[in-house]
Amino acid sequence: MNDAAASGPSNPVSSTRPVRPVLDVWCDLQCPDCATALTDVRALRERFEDRLEIRLRHFPLAKHKHAYAAAQAAEEAAGQGRSWPYVEAVLARTDELGKRGEQALVDIAAELGLDAEEVDTALVDGRHLLVVDADQAEGKAIGVTGTPTYEVGGERLDGGKSQDGLRARIEEIVERLLAEQDAAAG
Repeated sequence: MNDAAASGPSNPVSSTRPVRPVLDVWCDLQCPDCATALTDVRALRERFEDRLEIRLRHFPLAKHKHAYAAAQAAEEAAGQGRSWPYVEAVLARTDELGKRGEQALVDIAAELGLDAEEVDTALVDGRHLLVVDADQAEGKAIGVTGTPTYEVGGERLDGGKSQDGLRARIEEIVERLLAEQDAAAG
C-alpha cells in the first residue's frame, strides 16, 4: 500500500517528473514500535512531501494475533481511499486491537467513514490475502525479521531494536538520492 494516489504518480511513463525515491516501511499493525515509528513517518512525509514515495509494506508478526487481519483491513481501507488514516488509527489503538480483534478493525473503519461492512466482508472472504502474503514474502527475502524495518535506496534499516537515529539516516539517504536525481537531470 502506498500514498501515491494522494501525492501523484511516480511512473515516468505517466508523468514528466523523474521517479521519486521510495521508502518502504515494513510494519505490523499491532506492533507498539510501529506505532511509535509513525512520528518519524509523518515527519518524513512533511519534510519531503511529494518528492518521496512512502509505502506501507505488511509484515505481520506471529506474536501479534490480529496483525494479519489488520493488514487485510488496511488493504481494504486503501481500496476505499483511506490507507494512511486507517493505518494511523489502528496503530494508535494497538492495545484495543489486542483485546477486541477484528471487531476493533471494523469499528475503526466505521469511525473513519469507511464502508465498515465491506471491511468486515474483506476479512471474511480474504480478498487481500495475496497482497499481505506477497509483502511478507518480499520482506523475508530482503532480510526483514522484525518491525518496523525501513528500506530506502537499497539500504535496510532495522527499527525493531531502536528508532534512535533512524529518521536522520533515512533523511540522509533520501537527500543523497534526490541530489543524484537532480545531477542526472541537470
